[in-house]
Order: sequence, then C-alpha cells, then structure tokens
Amino acid sequence: MDLTRCFIKQDLIPAIVQNAKSGEVLMVGYCNLEALQKTIETRCAWFFSRSRKALWKKGETSGNILNVEAVICDCDWDAVLYKCIPAGPTCHTGEKSCFHNPIWERNS
Repeated sequence: MDLTRCFIKQDLIPAIVQNAKSGEVLMVGYCNLEALQKTIETRCAWFFSRSRKALWKKGETSGNILNVEAVICDCDWDAVLYKCIPAGPTCHTGEKSCFHNPIWERNS
C-alpha cells in the first residue's frame, strides 16, 4: 500500500484512536507519513506533536502504550483510524479516554 496517498492534501492528518474491543474513542492525535509508517512497522501508535514538532510514541514515558490491531483510512484518504488495545489509561490525566469532559447530552 502506498501510504503517501494519505498525505496528498496535507502533511499532517488526524489519527483517531479507538479501543479495538469496546469501540470506545480513546483519543485524537495527528500523524505524518513517518509516524504512520512507524505505527505499521512497530504495531504501536506513533504520532506527530504539532506543538513540539516531533514524532512521539504513545506511552513512551508513561508505559501506557497503544498496541495497534488495525489501521484504516477514511473515504477521502485524509484521516486514519487506529484500532488499538491500550496498555493502561490513554489520557495523560489518567483517564481511560481523553474524552471525559461532557458538554451536552440529549437526555440530561
């Protein structure tokens, strides 16, 4: 597969991380071609930090890595989905998912 197809429109694309077992959305990061290649090669989630302008492996310091089971591109080839098995909490706050701040729900 030619991964460069994902980066025709831009150098960084969103990488949505989903729990491969539960389907829960765990986080959103960004990846460039190198991060995507490293993710596929190592089967661990890699991203590109927009603030630090550097590659980073999720869990490199915390040990809470994301073991990648599948990488899927969207219909426009400009975003990817990492289906992962997390080894611990995904969020840097210690939460299971980065999406833990409710704003609105229909039935609340």
